Amino acid sequence: MSDVTAVIGAYYAAFNAGDKQAFLDVLTDDVAHDINQGERQVGKEAFGRFVDHMTRCYREQLTDMVIMAGPTPDRGAAEFIVNGTYLATDEGLPEANGQTYVLPAGAFFTLRDGKVARITNYYNLQDWLAQVGA
Repeated sequence: MSDVTAVIGAYYAAFNAGDKQAFLDVLTDDVAHDINQGERQVGKEAFGRFVDHMTRCYREQLTDMVIMAGPTPDRGAAEFIVNGTYLATDEGLPEANGQTYVLPAGAFFTLRDGKVARITNYYNLQDWLAQVGA
């Protein structure tokens, strides 16, 4: 798989399916993951731990997906709506009690050898906090 939009599409299909292995399969071993308003995590193992954490705390489906390819075969982006439920309290965030949220978000990608080598996610944390009652 080398087409930017196909790789990014596979990434989000795995996300929406909750298929952790398919998620990991589209990543390079040294993937750099820039978490919204957080740290950069590097490697598939770290990404797998992030997926486990997110699955415990949140149930999310992404809709209204628009995937864009850059002018070179190694860059792309996506814009989408996150439709979620806050399942379990995430450290440093308000207490979870099943609050739902609808949040516009986006991500930027760098690909290498037909896989995701970097993903940088963005969403408005203040909007999310307001929706979950912070």
